[in-house]
Amino acid sequence: MNKQNLWFLTLFSLILILGVYYITLPSDIFKDTTTKEVNKNIDVTVSESNKLVALRVERDEKIMDVMSELKDKIINSSDTNEKNSAFEELQVLNLAKGKETYLEDKLLNEFQINSFIEINNDNIVVTIAAKEHNSGLANELMRSIQEEFEDKKNITIKFES
Repeated sequence: MNKQNLWFLTLFSLILILGVYYITLPSDIFKDTTTKEVNKNIDVTVSESNKLVALRVERDEKIMDVMSELKDKIINSSDTNEKNSAFEELQVLNLAKGKETYLEDKLLNEFQINSFIEINNDNIVVTIAAKEHNSGLANELMRSIQEEFEDKKNITIKFES
């Protein structure tokens, strides 16, 4: 067993133990919490060169919305099965987001390419900020990404200028 597998197993075990502990807590604890909503108006200008940043922000907003809905289910639900399924969905979201970030860093380190990666089940969409459409590079990127998965994935490479 190598160090990477050992770290993954350790962190996964810790998350699993904390998740079980969190789910077994009585629901009365969470009813007294209050949240404050803060409205801030922020003007953001996005240029063509910042398209990857805009895609990341959009993805993060979607993930945060889904995560908040799942957390509300965990807090407000009295059904243990509902809490378990919401918690499992939350774990899947976290793992997918972590894998996306890892793959973006891998492409940056191996190919010196800024990219945006979105994983949705077996579909992986890679958006690259480049003016040229290079099929050879696209094939290399697909092979590099597929190496990280045991199952066959449907990988799509998009070149955005």
